[in-house]
Amino acid sequence: MDVEGIYKEAEALLEGHFILSSGNHSNRYLQSAKVLEDPKRASILAEALAKMIQESDIEIDTVCAPALGGILAGYELARALDVRSIFVERKEGSMELRRGFEVKKGENILICEDIITTGGSAMEAAKIIEELGANVVAFASLANRGFCQRQGSQISPKSECKLPTNKPLFALDDFTFEMYTPEECPMCKTGSQAIKPGSRNA
Repeated sequence: MDVEGIYKEAEALLEGHFILSSGNHSNRYLQSAKVLEDPKRASILAEALAKMIQESDIEIDTVCAPALGGILAGYELARALDVRSIFVERKEGSMELRRGFEVKKGENILICEDIITTGGSAMEAAKIIEELGANVVAFASLANRGFCQRQGSQISPKSECKLPTNKPLFALDDFTFEMYTPEECPMCKTGSQAIKPGSRNA
């Protein structure tokens, strides 16, 4: 599957001058919401991801996504896996399981994001789920930014990766972009103004 081509077709692989959630700058940006606005495209991607997970023989009862960015990806993946879909969301800065959602002790949960960068939000979700007694057995995302090592990839994990090494990460492809601190950004030095297109600020 040409995942990068699908992102480009959906105008979801942006080029310009962007501020990432980490505060670093990059000349490229993935906007998975644009990919997922087409239900047929979302279904194709989710089914491909589900197939990878099913081939691993990991038992999954429920998919849990961190809101807001992971909700659509998590729902579509749960549908493809034929399991339950739930999500955690921020309240006063902390992740919580709300809206009547519950998990059972020993329930096997997969944490799903639209994009995994360092895995910080995924780990916040995992912490909540584990505190409630369920088991986080794996992580998944449509795209992996290359900080963490996904199943089947030759890219080594970077020090910034927050995901545990003893639980697999499933993703359709790696997207490794150049990143710069604001002080070292060559685009800033030319006078270019960075924008922040992510879900938290746009």
